[in-house]
Amino acid sequence: MASLQDIVVSAAVNLGSALAFLIAFAILRLQPVNDRVYFPKWYLKGIRGSPSHSRGPVTKFVNLDWRMYIRFLNWMPQALRMPEPELVEHAGLGSVAYIRIYLIGLKIFVPIAVLAFIILVPVNFTGDMLDRIEDLTYSNIDKLSISNIPRGSNRF
Repeated sequence: MASLQDIVVSAAVNLGSALAFLIAFAILRLQPVNDRVYFPKWYLKGIRGSPSHSRGPVTKFVNLDWRMYIRFLNWMPQALRMPEPELVEHAGLGSVAYIRIYLIGLKIFVPIAVLAFIILVPVNFTGDMLDRIEDLTYSNIDKLSISNIPRGSNRF
Protein backbone atom coordinates (compact mmCIF):
# COMPACT_ATOMS: atom_id res chain seq x y z
CA MET A 1 0.00 0.00 0.00
CA ALA A 2 1.48 3.31 -1.11
CA SER A 3 1.41 6.22 1.26
CA LEU A 4 1.69 9.89 0.51
CA GLN A 5 5.30 9.80 1.69
CA ASP A 6 6.11 7.02 -0.82
CA ILE A 7 4.68 9.06 -3.67
CA VAL A 8 6.55 12.20 -2.58
CA VAL A 9 9.83 10.26 -2.40
CA SER A 10 9.20 8.76 -5.84
CA ALA A 11 8.41 12.19 -7.31
CA ALA A 12 11.54 13.68 -5.70
CA VAL A 13 13.75 10.92 -7.11
CA ASN A 14 12.26 11.36 -10.58
CA LEU A 15 12.58 15.15 -10.51
CA GLY A 16 16.13 14.90 -9.18
CA SER A 17 17.21 12.49 -11.89
CA ALA A 18 15.52 14.62 -14.59
CA LEU A 19 17.36 17.68 -13.31
CA ALA A 20 20.66 15.77 -13.20
CA PHE A 21 20.22 14.61 -16.82
CA LEU A 22 19.32 18.16 -17.92
CA ILE A 23 22.41 19.59 -16.25
CA ALA A 24 24.61 16.82 -17.68
CA PHE A 25 23.21 17.51 -21.16
CA ALA A 26 23.79 21.24 -20.78
CA ILE A 27 27.37 20.81 -19.55
CA LEU A 28 28.29 18.24 -22.21
CA ARG A 29 26.69 20.43 -24.89
CA LEU A 30 29.03 23.32 -24.02
CA GLN A 31 32.25 21.33 -24.38
CA PRO A 32 34.16 21.91 -27.64
CA VAL A 33 34.99 18.24 -28.03
CA ASN A 34 31.26 17.42 -28.37
CA ASP A 35 30.51 19.83 -31.24
CA ARG A 36 30.15 17.02 -33.76
CA VAL A 37 27.54 15.34 -31.58
CA TYR A 38 25.45 18.31 -30.47
CA PHE A 39 25.91 20.65 -33.48
CA PRO A 40 26.48 18.47 -36.57
CA LYS A 41 24.85 20.92 -39.02
CA TRP A 42 26.85 23.83 -37.64
CA TYR A 43 30.02 21.79 -37.75
CA LEU A 44 29.49 20.78 -41.40
CA LYS A 45 28.60 24.34 -42.43
CA GLY A 46 31.69 25.72 -40.69
CA ILE A 47 29.73 27.80 -38.17
CA ARG A 48 31.34 25.89 -35.30
CA GLY A 49 35.07 25.39 -35.67
CA SER A 50 36.98 22.25 -34.94
CA PRO A 51 38.24 22.05 -31.36
CA SER A 52 41.64 20.86 -32.60
CA HIS A 53 42.34 24.41 -33.87
CA SER A 54 41.95 25.89 -30.37
CA ARG A 55 44.71 27.79 -28.64
CA GLY A 56 45.60 25.63 -25.68
CA PRO A 57 45.53 21.89 -25.02
CA VAL A 58 42.87 22.21 -22.32
CA THR A 59 40.50 24.39 -24.36
CA LYS A 60 40.32 21.68 -27.02
CA PHE A 61 38.27 19.57 -24.64
CA VAL A 62 36.85 21.85 -21.92
CA ASN A 63 35.00 25.16 -22.21
CA LEU A 64 36.60 27.44 -19.62
CA ASP A 65 34.26 30.40 -20.15
CA TRP A 66 32.28 30.45 -16.89
CA ARG A 67 29.66 32.83 -18.37
CA MET A 68 28.49 30.04 -20.71
CA TYR A 69 27.66 27.84 -17.71
CA ILE A 70 25.47 30.54 -16.13
CA ARG A 71 23.22 30.91 -19.19
CA PHE A 72 23.28 27.29 -20.33
CA LEU A 73 19.47 27.06 -20.87
CA ASN A 74 19.00 30.30 -22.84
CA TRP A 75 18.51 28.35 -26.06
CA MET A 76 15.24 26.72 -24.91
CA PRO A 77 12.85 29.72 -25.18
CA GLN A 78 14.46 30.72 -28.47
CA ALA A 79 13.93 27.24 -29.91
CA LEU A 80 10.26 27.21 -28.85
CA ARG A 81 9.62 30.60 -30.46
CA MET A 82 11.48 29.87 -33.70
CA PRO A 83 9.33 29.17 -36.80
CA GLU A 84 9.45 25.57 -38.02
CA PRO A 85 11.25 26.18 -41.35
CA GLU A 86 13.96 28.15 -39.58
CA LEU A 87 14.23 25.46 -36.90
CA VAL A 88 14.63 22.75 -39.57
CA GLU A 89 17.43 24.78 -41.15
CA HIS A 90 19.04 25.51 -37.79
CA ALA A 91 18.71 22.28 -35.82
CA GLY A 92 17.23 19.65 -38.13
CA LEU A 93 13.97 17.84 -38.70
CA GLY A 94 14.37 15.69 -35.58
CA SER A 95 14.29 18.77 -33.36
CA VAL A 96 11.13 20.03 -35.04
CA ALA A 97 9.43 16.65 -34.63
CA TYR A 98 10.44 16.50 -30.97
CA ILE A 99 9.14 20.00 -30.21
CA ARG A 100 5.90 19.32 -32.09
CA ILE A 101 5.27 16.09 -30.16
CA TYR A 102 6.13 17.83 -26.89
CA LEU A 103 3.72 20.71 -27.53
CA ILE A 104 0.90 18.38 -28.66
CA GLY A 105 1.40 16.37 -25.47
CA LEU A 106 1.11 19.54 -23.41
CA LYS A 107 -2.05 20.59 -25.27
CA ILE A 108 -3.63 17.19 -24.60
CA PHE A 109 -2.53 16.35 -21.06
CA VAL A 110 -2.59 19.72 -19.30
CA PRO A 111 -6.38 20.15 -19.74
CA ILE A 112 -6.93 16.53 -18.69
CA ALA A 113 -4.82 17.05 -15.56
CA VAL A 114 -6.66 20.26 -14.69
CA LEU A 115 -10.00 18.48 -15.15
CA ALA A 116 -8.85 15.59 -12.96
CA PHE A 117 -7.72 17.84 -10.13
CA ILE A 118 -10.79 20.06 -10.24
CA ILE A 119 -13.48 17.37 -10.65
CA LEU A 120 -12.26 13.81 -10.13
CA VAL A 121 -10.08 14.25 -7.05
CA PRO A 122 -12.76 15.96 -4.91
CA VAL A 123 -15.46 13.52 -6.09
CA ASN A 124 -13.33 10.47 -5.28
CA PHE A 125 -12.04 11.87 -1.98
CA THR A 126 -15.52 12.62 -0.65
CA GLY A 127 -16.74 9.07 -1.36
CA ASP A 128 -17.21 6.70 1.56
CA MET A 129 -16.91 3.23 0.03
CA LEU A 130 -13.61 2.43 1.72
CA ASP A 131 -15.04 3.42 5.10
CA ARG A 132 -17.88 0.91 4.68
CA ILE A 133 -15.63 -2.12 4.22
CA GLU A 134 -14.61 -3.70 7.52
CA ASP A 135 -11.05 -4.88 8.15
CA LEU A 136 -9.72 -2.84 5.25
CA THR A 137 -6.54 -0.86 5.69
CA TYR A 138 -6.21 2.13 3.37
CA SER A 139 -4.43 5.44 3.17
CA ASN A 140 -5.47 8.89 2.02
CA ILE A 141 -4.01 8.11 -1.40
CA ASP A 142 -6.47 5.21 -1.74
CA LYS A 143 -9.31 7.63 -1.09
CA LEU A 144 -8.38 9.48 -4.29
CA SER A 145 -9.08 6.44 -6.47
CA ILE A 146 -12.36 5.36 -8.04
CA SER A 147 -12.48 2.45 -5.58
CA ASN A 148 -13.81 4.92 -3.02
CA ILE A 149 -17.01 5.38 -5.09
CA PRO A 150 -19.70 2.67 -4.64
CA ARG A 151 -21.02 0.81 -7.71
CA GLY A 152 -24.29 2.19 -9.00
CA SER A 153 -23.60 5.61 -7.51
CA ASN A 154 -24.31 8.72 -9.56
CA ARG A 155 -20.63 9.50 -9.15
CA PHE A 156 -19.48 6.20 -10.76
